[in-house]
Amino acid sequence: GGWKNDGSRGQVQHVWNTQRSIATVMQLMRQCPQPIIALAQGAACGGGFSLLLASDVRFGAPSLKMNAAYIKIGLGCDMGSSYFLPRMVGASIASELILTGRFIHAERAEKHGLISEVVEESKLLSTGLSLAEEMLDTAPMGLRLSKDALNRNIDAQSFEAALAIEDRQQVMLSMIEDSREAAKAFF
Repeated sequence: GGWKNDGSRGQVQHVWNTQRSIATVMQLMRQCPQPIIALAQGAACGGGFSLLLASDVRFGAPSLKMNAAYIKIGLGCDMGSSYFLPRMVGASIASELILTGRFIHAERAEKHGLISEVVEESKLLSTGLSLAEEMLDTAPMGLRLSKDALNRNIDAQSFEAALAIEDRQQVMLSMIEDSREAAKAFF
């Protein structure tokens, strides 16, 4: 057998193209040089949850509740959730959430490192902007390469491989005027 001439090939291709477009967004979030700070409140289900997972730093309001809703609608892991979640909270909690679609609320999410801090809704934006300002006070290339090193070293084959990435980064950055100015300002 070949394909039936019932349009299923076109439908599969369409769904595949949509799926790849979504996956590309997640890849671009990880590859862009700027850190992504997510501010979350209310429900973040399925795709919203995965967008949070792909962010660099996450703050959540007390009202935040998140879930990997995919299994609740007959689907499997999606949008990088099976990649990000176990790296953030460990295999047991990731399996619990992904295999059931259960919600995780802000307090438990903070306890397990899924969000950095629970912040009152009225202070979410100012908290995120304050962190962004702090990041902007650093050397731009140092910030960019540090995000890159963090992402690469999550998957590093060994401690030695992680050190090799950091060593190269430090040598490159030490040659840039920005880093010399930043060091002077720090001291």
